[in-house]
Amino acid sequence: MSAPSLLGLKVLVVEDEAIVSFLIEEMLMDMGCAEVWHAGGVTQALEKIEQARPDLGVLDVNLSGTLAYPVAERLAQLRVPFFFATGYGKKGLAPEWAETPVIQKPFDHDGFGRILSQVIAA
Repeated sequence: MSAPSLLGLKVLVVEDEAIVSFLIEEMLMDMGCAEVWHAGGVTQALEKIEQARPDLGVLDVNLSGTLAYPVAERLAQLRVPFFFATGYGKKGLAPEWAETPVIQKPFDHDGFGRILSQVIAA
């Protein structure tokens, strides 16, 4: 499967594990992403969103014990597409987020490309 084109997009990656965050960045840049912004927690992510609006968001659900739902709420308010990347899969989401696209960790380049295509198409 060919990777979706993210040409010129700015993506916010909200992930508390630095190595995972940088692996996601590498995949995004391979797909043509213009910029990747990293946030390791909810407060930092919300600050980044207020400074500059991303085109897309990739959110881990559990950020060192704090849930990322306030970030998801803000992105939804701004109509910024996003998805969750979590080790818990769909079953780990709160009921109000059950319809949000999710990819379960660990994932590979192809799986990541498929979820990106789904989110971009929506």
